[in-house]
Order: sequence, then C-alpha cells, then structure tokens
Amino acid sequence: MNKSMLITRPENDDMTLYLSIWSHQLIERAKRSGFEVFDLHRERANKKDVEGIIKSKEPLFLVFNGHGNETIITGHKAEPLIILGKNHNLLNSKIVFSISCRSAKELGKQSVDEHGAITFTGFEDDFVLLYDHTKISRPMSDDTAALFLQPPTEFTSSIIKGSTTGESFQKAKTLFKNNFIKALSGNSDTSELRFLWWDYVHFVSLGDQNARIN
Repeated sequence: MNKSMLITRPENDDMTLYLSIWSHQLIERAKRSGFEVFDLHRERANKKDVEGIIKSKEPLFLVFNGHGNETIITGHKAEPLIILGKNHNLLNSKIVFSISCRSAKELGKQSVDEHGAITFTGFEDDFVLLYDHTKISRPMSDDTAALFLQPPTEFTSSIIKGSTTGESFQKAKTLFKNNFIKALSGNSDTSELRFLWWDYVHFVSLGDQNARIN
C-alpha cells in the first residue's frame, strides 16, 4: 500500500482553526515517516482540489477535518467535499478518518458496507470540542481542548506509525476514557465530563480493523 495521505484543514471558525493547528504535528510526523502528504489548507480544502488529488494521486489515507452531517463532509466555509450519493465513491479502497459531526452514521457506514471503503473512522453523532476562549490564539496551549483533541490526534498518529485501524482506534478510545478520568479527578465542570463521555460513546470505526499502511 502506498504511503500517502490527504488532509483537509479548513479554518473558518474556532473549531476548524483548532483542528487545523493541531494537525501541524501530524503532517510533520507523516513526512518524517516517509509519507507524501497532500495538505489542503484553508481555501484549498474545496471539492475541486479534493476530487482532483484523490483521482490523480490516489492517496490511501484520507483525513477530513471540518463540519458535516450524516451524508456530507465539508471543507473551508462549509463547502461540501464528500457527498453520499454523488461522489462518495472517492472513498473506495481508502482508509478514512473524518472528524466531522455525524459523518460515520450514514456516509461512513454505506461507504464501507456498499461502496468499498477499507475503513471509515469517525463520529456517528456530533463531535463536541470544548476550549478555553482565552487560548484561542494559542490552541496548542489549551488544556481544555487537549482533552478532546488528543484522542483523534492519537488515532491519526498511530495509523502513520503503522498500527492497524483497530489498534489505532482502541488507543484513541482508551485516551478518551483516560481523559474523562483525568477531568473527573481534576474537578472539571460537568460540561467537560458530559461531552468527553459523549465523544467517547459516539466515536466508531467501521470496516477492516486489520487494515494498516505499511
């Protein structure tokens, strides 16, 4: 399997900004591991560029940061990138990670069950990210956001390192649980605890859990 990765990094609101900044370390890690990385940042996180790179470069690992719903993954300024029933066949023969609300529920499930995606990992309901508004200019120093972003970051990092989808998923799930315990012992407010557990419950991985990038 080829060592190539496409990652979208829209930046049109606080959530997408956090996801984008947190992805910097993953991009550098992938490059150090010999990956060819197609980084679609800000305006480049659009449907035309996504379709063009997937068709011409055939990256195996697709990472989508952004918003979405049961049938759509969006990019910069909420432009639809992957749409069930229109271009979801782009996910065929891919290892997919979508940090987009609800995208695993129908788009992910049908992509794996009916349309040949190798795996689809993501959230079957909303992905909730809480953050410290005083740290908006320094997302990497935001301890509140870290509780929510460390697990998905761990998933991508583990895939890059050569772990299977199943191993990577379990590492991320464990980190969600550990961060919940950390927040509980640290007397975090109830919203942090509630939404950490929410993300943990709704984080799913579909398809071949033995798939990996060698």
